Amino acid sequence: MVIYSVTIKVDLDTHDEWLAWMKKEHISEVLNTGKFVKYKFHKVLADDERDGITYNVQYYALNMSDYFDYQAEHALMLQAKTLERFKDKFVAFRTLLKEVE
Repeated sequence: MVIYSVTIKVDLDTHDEWLAWMKKEHISEVLNTGKFVKYKFHKVLADDERDGITYNVQYYALNMSDYFDYQAEHALMLQAKTLERFKDKFVAFRTLLKEVE
């Protein structure tokens, strides 16, 4: 299993809109690409959230080929939609993980 992990810190003034959008639209759009079989969505626990609230979403692909297909066919478009809607209201970093059995 390959895990595409995205950690996002979102501004407080946009938080509620962003969270609803993630739950109702964005995660579904990523899953509807057919490249991931499940996801997990977490809030990062932090002592100080005055400059934003941090979340992590993990998308699970069966293999590297599915992940690479997602990157080649879908990632740029979905990232562009996010930037268009929430420009300058979040920061994100992405990590690729492999499950250890």
